[in-house]
Amino acid sequence: MERWRAHAKPGARMRLIEIRAVTETSHAQQAMVSSRVEGSRLTVALAGVWNSETAGAIEAKVRSLVAEGGTPGAVTLDFSQVTRLDTLGGALVRAIEEGFSSRGVPVERTGLAGAAQTIYAEVAEGLAEPAPPRPAPKPGYVQALDKVGEQMLDAKGDLVALVAFFGQVVLAAGSIFTGKGRFRLAAVVTQLDRVAFRAVPIMFLITFVIGAIIAQQGIFFFRAFGADTYVVDLVAILTLREIGVLIVSIMVAGRTGSAFTAELGSMKMREEIDALSVMGLNPVEVLVLPRLIALVVGLPLLTIIGDLSALAGGAVVAQIYGNIPIDIFLQRIQEEVAHRHVWVGLAKAPFMALIIGLVACVEGLRVQGSAESLGMQTTASVVKAIFMVIVVDALFAVFFASLGY
Repeated sequence: MERWRAHAKPGARMRLIEIRAVTETSHAQQAMVSSRVEGSRLTVALAGVWNSETAGAIEAKVRSLVAEGGTPGAVTLDFSQVTRLDTLGGALVRAIEEGFSSRGVPVERTGLAGAAQTIYAEVAEGLAEPAPPRPAPKPGYVQALDKVGEQMLDAKGDLVALVAFFGQVVLAAGSIFTGKGRFRLAAVVTQLDRVAFRAVPIMFLITFVIGAIIAQQGIFFFRAFGADTYVVDLVAILTLREIGVLIVSIMVAGRTGSAFTAELGSMKMREEIDALSVMGLNPVEVLVLPRLIALVVGLPLLTIIGDLSALAGGAVVAQIYGNIPIDIFLQRIQEEVAHRHVWVGLAKAPFMALIIGLVACVEGLRVQGSAESLGMQTTASVVKAIFMVIVVDALFAVFFASLGY
């Protein structure tokens, strides 16, 4: 052989080695099993490669061996000719062992060493362990309490995120006041146009209808007591203190809050916010602060328009449905409605605007890289903003009531 190697060309030598390697690989990829009986002992000889590639071909022979092996006095599994073993091949061998063990036949192993021994031990241990019992389903009330607990934890996380984000907004505003940041007047005016001026028609229409409905229902019930004129007090006080700012805030949360979330979420998906950070710009100062300022300025203006529109709707219905002239309606407002009712409603508006803007921007910055995430966060923004607006309005109502105001 050495003499051939000395005189053979390099190319010929490589061809010979390649042919031998293919032959050995082809032979090694076969899995074989045979059995012989020596007295009362059955010896099962395993040979070749027992892995996922050969398991399908040898599985039928394994089943036949277990089915036709009977009940010998003892069984020996001979692994000495096994060249490779993985977990799937080990599972087939384990099937042979368990098939005879289930009949009370003792099974011994021989020729198993090294990595094959470790793999087979893990297979035997894994298959011997019983499957963990399925946990019993929780009662319905326990599942309901679990759900409530999860929602409370989510609400806590949202509140913490909202407070932390408000801190970032305060820092950005402070940098502007100290001259380290830049106040972007053009961005504020653009957002004010979108938030307030373009929303005037829909706010006017909605509050006009709400005022008309309140007047119609009030006249219907007050008429039974001969107190039709008290509908003016009902419409004016309820609109100025509660309904006007609440309806406008809910409309702004659905119209503007969702837009803020979608805009910031799209920027987050396209990595534009990361680009601002790389450029050395503060995203909160550039994107969030102009939107919050526009909301804080625009929502009180929309509240004033909403209050006037609701009063106009109530006056029209009072004249048509309750035979109360408009001049009497306005005179009654001047006589019975104090200025404090106007200021109570307007005092809530900036806080409502701040809540809506913070929630919308936080949810927008939570958007991940998918359209599904954008839709989920936009929905969450509207729902959370409306919920927070109602909660804040309730807190203000309790606060002013405790002050007697």
